[in-house]
Amino acid sequence: MRSDSVTLGAADAPVTVVEFLDPECEACRAAFPFVKQLLEQYEGRIRLVVRYFPLHNNSVLAAKATEAAGAQGKYREMQEMLFTRQPEWGEQQTPQTDIFIRYATELGLNIEQFTADLENPDYLTKIERDRADGEALGVTGTPTFFINGRKVEELSANSIIAMIEAQLTQ
Repeated sequence: MRSDSVTLGAADAPVTVVEFLDPECEACRAAFPFVKQLLEQYEGRIRLVVRYFPLHNNSVLAAKATEAAGAQGKYREMQEMLFTRQPEWGEQQTPQTDIFIRYATELGLNIEQFTADLENPDYLTKIERDRADGEALGVTGTPTFFINGRKVEELSANSIIAMIEAQLTQ
């Protein structure tokens, strides 16, 4: 976790789940409802840390869109919109900026600020740093989860829950 990483859940939770994700990844989209459920099921006991690991054409732009929305207090809403509407913008060869601006409009964001924030060099630096951190930790694909610093080797709901439960009973 970095000081500027997006975190959801209680800051003092005994279990930290780090997810390296790619907003354009279909497997990340499939995992999103499960991650949301984990946050509800273990409210107060887990904290989710979001890290970026871009692998597709519009991944970096989508990550910047979530960060720009987050600057206006709508990070989670933009992340959910990007995942649920991924078929509209994913796997495109050209930048999907106009679609992301439309999503920002639907979320009621200040569009002038949002579009300026899409160009914020700090966001690109953060995304590139997250990817480098992921590579250093052995991340090769998304989603990849770490629970209290331990990589989830078998990517399944059962193994993630078992690791969380094991950490909670220590």
